[in-house]
Amino acid sequence: MKVPAIALAVAGVLLLPVASLLAQGVNDAQIASIVVTANQVDIDAGQFAASRASSDEVKTFARLMVTDHTGVNKAATDLAATLELTPQDNPTSRSLKADGDKSLAHLRTLKGAAFDRAYIDREVAYHQQVIDALDSTLIPGATNAELKTLLVKVRPAFVAHLEHAKRLQAAAAQKD
Repeated sequence: MKVPAIALAVAGVLLLPVASLLAQGVNDAQIASIVVTANQVDIDAGQFAASRASSDEVKTFARLMVTDHTGVNKAATDLAATLELTPQDNPTSRSLKADGDKSLAHLRTLKGAAFDRAYIDREVAYHQQVIDALDSTLIPGATNAELKTLLVKVRPAFVAHLEHAKRLQAAAAQKD
């Protein structure tokens, strides 16, 4: 499969927060902030894509992202409240937010099939980034057992999202 240059550029930008995350030790409050921010970034992108996508499949996927990531955010914020854990802003959460804003700004410049491809390419890269961060840093770094359990519990949903996005990406590549 030929990977468009824009997909590689997006993946490179999205991987910067992971490098930042790996370079720092994270505590549970920072992990909570990273989780909430990462989900909100995907909620924002999904809401925009649901209104802008030209393909019914991409619109459906975008709505699924909004629903699923809203659910994860609710579970994370409910757990943080139960644990009396205030999410702590950190370089990774700020970077995720800034990169999400840049991605949305780019998506706003696109329409039609170009929009659909860019959104799905972003979703593939973003979900891979989140899975990598969960596996390498967030799950191993969580010291609270309930927080760690939540992270382990939601990981399969991120994997399912990644596989769904890859299927949409492959279908779009066949149309090119």
